[in-house]
Amino acid sequence: MEKLSTLFLSFLMGLLVLACSPKGTLRIIDKPITWNEEREQLSLEYLKERHGLIQKIASITPRMVVVHWTAIPSIEVTFDVFNPTLLGGRADLTGASRLNVSSQFLIDRDGTIFRLLPDTTFARHVIGLNYLAIGIENIGSDNMPLNKAQLEANEKLIRYLKRKYPIDYVIGHHEYQMFRSTDLWKETDPNYLTVKSDPGDAFMHKLRKKLTDLKLNPLPLN
Repeated sequence: MEKLSTLFLSFLMGLLVLACSPKGTLRIIDKPITWNEEREQLSLEYLKERHGLIQKIASITPRMVVVHWTAIPSIEVTFDVFNPTLLGGRADLTGASRLNVSSQFLIDRDGTIFRLLPDTTFARHVIGLNYLAIGIENIGSDNMPLNKAQLEANEKLIRYLKRKYPIDYVIGHHEYQMFRSTDLWKETDPNYLTVKSDPGDAFMHKLRKKLTDLKLNPLPLN
């Protein structure tokens, strides 16, 4: 329990994190999802069984940011479904692990940024790359494309993360399979793959254009 208490010490220090940014002030609201002994154990099992990594703490060393959309229309519903374990109806996921999906950050339609987990806590959000990737979920879907406020929020958040960690890549969830032939890919089952459309080429083109000065690595060639 002491380890779990330490993990969320930052959440108990206050609800708001303010960080100075060359593009303006970044405001992050801490809204922690459930992290308990069950989720810790399931995360450690996922790291071992899916990524081939044996760790004592379910943590990551960030080198990548993966941008998603939720396909769920509200913050509260999204927050509620990020339980420690999958509840059924997702056979494509439960076959690989009972650990539920989640991400470290969630951005609302108005650009409000919520931190769901500490930056370096493990989250299941992208096959093969979870162990080094920070996830940013955005409220949106195919029928509700991400908007200008979310574009600006993603830019500010990624700049903040880039200052803290050696981030080499910023990718859309739909681009993750491009890393299968790289040394970064760690998935023990070569057949465990899903096809994603989020957040789409148009949004990622706009986001990368805003981040040009960060000199991030280009996507690998297939």
